[in-house]
Amino acid sequence: MDNYADYDATGLAELVRRKEVSASELLKAAVHRAEAAQEELNCFSAMFPEVAEGQIAEGLPKGPFAGVPMAVKDLGFEIEGQPITNGSLAFKGNIAAHDNVMCDRYKAAGFTLFGQTTSPEFGLTTTTESLLYGATRNPWDTSRTSGGSSGGASAACAAGVIPLAHASDGGGSIRIPAGCTGLFGMKPSRGRTPMGPATTEGWNGQSTVHAVSRSVRDNAALLDATHGREIGSRYVAPEPDSSFLTALDSDPKPLKIALWTTAPNGTRPDPDAQAGLDKTRTLLESLGHHVEDAGPELDGEVLGKSLVMTVSAAIAMVMEARGEALGRQLGPEDMEPVTARFVEFGNSIPMKELMKATQASITAGLQYEHFLVDGGYDMVLSPTMSRVPDKIGVLSLAPDDIDAYTIAATTFAPWCAISNQAGSAAMSVPLHWTTENLPIGMMFGARCGNEWELYQLAGQLERAAPWADRRPPVWVG
Repeated sequence: MDNYADYDATGLAELVRRKEVSASELLKAAVHRAEAAQEELNCFSAMFPEVAEGQIAEGLPKGPFAGVPMAVKDLGFEIEGQPITNGSLAFKGNIAAHDNVMCDRYKAAGFTLFGQTTSPEFGLTTTTESLLYGATRNPWDTSRTSGGSSGGASAACAAGVIPLAHASDGGGSIRIPAGCTGLFGMKPSRGRTPMGPATTEGWNGQSTVHAVSRSVRDNAALLDATHGREIGSRYVAPEPDSSFLTALDSDPKPLKIALWTTAPNGTRPDPDAQAGLDKTRTLLESLGHHVEDAGPELDGEVLGKSLVMTVSAAIAMVMEARGEALGRQLGPEDMEPVTARFVEFGNSIPMKELMKATQASITAGLQYEHFLVDGGYDMVLSPTMSRVPDKIGVLSLAPDDIDAYTIAATTFAPWCAISNQAGSAAMSVPLHWTTENLPIGMMFGARCGNEWELYQLAGQLERAAPWADRRPPVWVG
């Protein structure tokens, strides 16, 4: 199918429904492109087209994406009988014992699952590099990162392998890869999408799952197909009044948007990112929206420590359980150097400090939403990243210089984590490319449960400043 990449997932599904193309033909097209992208970008950790072929042979359900190929992230997404390593040396060779809840929903939507995209170890950094699989590269510049932790997903999608890809976000890991590769990415509200069956939340509720995509309508239609409470969930996001896809049917009312330039830790956008903000502000104002310089006042040091404590405790628990499963004590050789620091710290945190970390996130969520409500703001605009995508190696969990890594990691995308800590919805929209043709996403944050309003604005922006025809230098579509 020569014109495969001219369609988004919704368009491909329509071709299947009209019997203009078969699910098998689409799968063949996707696998061929995945193999080509793998050579240049290293964006797949595993490929299993036989799983997709089996789905097709059994007969696909009449879901909204029936017959559309899909790749899923190697972090928490389980397909029975297939690898699930979480990008970790300690999980090399690990095989999933069952389909998880999101897998069930993807299959019900009609996707054919043919591959797994790369992730850094446990999604712990904003690049996708691991000792287990190597470095995933950005199709816009292969010397640079495609973002993290969903960098395999973003590289595959941006290069034309598939029109949308599963991703997850515990501190920006959907939005950052989208911002690095010229894609649209939505981080849903806490409790919007499932993470079961073994657990219903990650990182004390800070992590959530959804997708990166080339079109807004694919992203919205996917959330329609997969959102909703799962058994045992402690959180349920507010139900929208209508489907997320219907948000694209009309332009939003004039919005009041706060332009937030100084991140909680004091980082400011560099000239490239600031140019993107200026351009986005002009676009928004031309569409009738009101933009003013303002931002929530948050304690970046407290929030940074809170995130590190929460993640460290979670990773220490995971590694302890993995050691028990393997019947031995895990050591430094089983994990990357930065991961080992997380585990060491996680094993030493006093219980009251973890409770303080949880309360710090709750306080931040209160401050963030009060800023929106008290100021009458509909959304907050910031850059997704403070600069263009970093070079490969700068954000790796096996750094040559730990101090340089720490500075790079804490300044790359410091506006992102507040949405995770607050449990609120946020999206990265591909509205800016630098003079060197490198993308820098623009991020919009809203209140918890307000994905519909974000999609409505995204649809308007996509119509006003379309990005679908942009192609990176590495394009396999």
